[in-house]
This record gives sequence, C-alpha cells and structure tokens, in this order.
Amino acid sequence: MSDTARLPDWIADHVRRYQQSNGADGHMWDASSVGGSGVFPTLLLTTTGRKSKRRQVLPLIYGTTPTGYAIVASKGGAPAHPAWYLNLSADPDVEVQVGAEKFGARARTASGAERSALWKQMAAIYPPYEDYQRRTRREIPVVVLERRER
Repeated sequence: MSDTARLPDWIADHVRRYQQSNGADGHMWDASSVGGSGVFPTLLLTTTGRKSKRRQVLPLIYGTTPTGYAIVASKGGAPAHPAWYLNLSADPDVEVQVGAEKFGARARTASGAERSALWKQMAAIYPPYEDYQRRTRREIPVVVLERRER
C-alpha cells in the first residue's frame, strides 16, 4: 500500500475506495464531494518520495494521449510545484492505475506544441485549470505517462 496518512481525509478516502474496488469506485470522481461540480476521470499515480523514499499514491484527473495519459501538476495554482511532480522529476519511473488496469510508466514533462495541445485538452476536461494558471507565475507542467515495457 501507500502512505496516505499525510493526505487530506477526502483524498485518502478517494484513494482507499479506488484501491479497494479496483477502480470501480473512484475512477470517475464526483467533484460535488468537495463542493465542486462535474464528474472527472481520475487515475492513481504512485511516486517515490525523493527525500522520504516512501511510496505516495494520489488520485489525479487525466486525459489520454497518443502514447499514454496526461496529468496536470497544478496544485490549485500555488506558486510551487506539487510534491508528486518534484518526486517524478527525481524518479520518473512511476506506477499507474486507470480503472482496474495497473501498469508501470515513465513520466515526462510535455513542452512546446505538445504541451500547448495537451493543456487545451486538459482544460477542456477540467476548466478550473485555466483559473489555476492565472493564479501563478509558473507555467503549470503537463506530464505524459507512457507505459514501460515489461
């Protein structure tokens, strides 16, 4: 399992339900559970802490790419990148669960035209990303997760 003790209760609960149901409960996340609106596809991303070396699992909204999945390191528009992004920057080999499917992946940060296209796609899936980008001076990273060969 993973270290969910440090997560807000609603995120730890989302991870628990997703894992216990093998993705049947939690893959499609209902944002009304935290006062938002809409239902969004989520995957579970497992990174290894760059300092702690603990495995950390987080549910993240995703989109598909020609080679895998895209996720956004928004942290709600905070000035600093989220810890999970710093972790995968240090160790890009991650574990992913999309619904019931589990696999190893390699993470990379999209850039240029690829980032622009994926940003538009992800903002269409989850419109608050545009507000998050306006709140911060940093360019919010878009990460591509590509399946590792076995």
